[in-house]
Amino acid sequence: MTMSLEEAARAMREAMRETVRRHSLWYLIQGGLMGIGGVVALLYPVFSSFAVTVVGWVLIISGLSQAISLIGAAQVPHFWIQLISVVLSLIIGWLLLIDPQQGLTTLSFLFIVFLMVEGVSKAVFALTIRPFPHWNWVLGSGLLGVVLSLLLLSTMPVSAFWILGALLGLQLMSEGAALGYLAWQARAKNGAVSSHPT
Repeated sequence: MTMSLEEAARAMREAMRETVRRHSLWYLIQGGLMGIGGVVALLYPVFSSFAVTVVGWVLIISGLSQAISLIGAAQVPHFWIQLISVVLSLIIGWLLLIDPQQGLTTLSFLFIVFLMVEGVSKAVFALTIRPFPHWNWVLGSGLLGVVLSLLLLSTMPVSAFWILGALLGLQLMSEGAALGYLAWQARAKNGAVSSHPT
């Protein structure tokens, strides 16, 4: 028996929503780490000359937390684009750690690619789980990443590192807040359902 395209899409969305419910603790942890990383990336470049190293570590930690959330999710539609985002985060973070004196033009280009891929991956993830409650927050954070990448592209060449840190901080804070809120609501709903069975 074959399944129509609409039925397959409905089944896929339900599987994604169930994955979010099942792994809501990981999404909550990932959201918290991304939010903290965003605050650090936003504030640290203003106050220290070691900002490049700090932003490198922020990207690595963010990439690792996203990689953990991908464990066992190879069948979901956004897996490959999210995996590309994780790899970019780790590569850019590593490059910042091994050579903090890289040119701003190179870093700006890498950040443009990272923000675009990260934004698109979150938008695809949000559209995949809709109409899961509060999916629109994740979509908004993804669209913000795309807008920030286009903003950075329009200001090339960038003349100050703090601009990169500020844009990265905004992106990580918005994604962290959206994922954290989504996971918190999923956990609260699961708790209400399990405590009041129908």
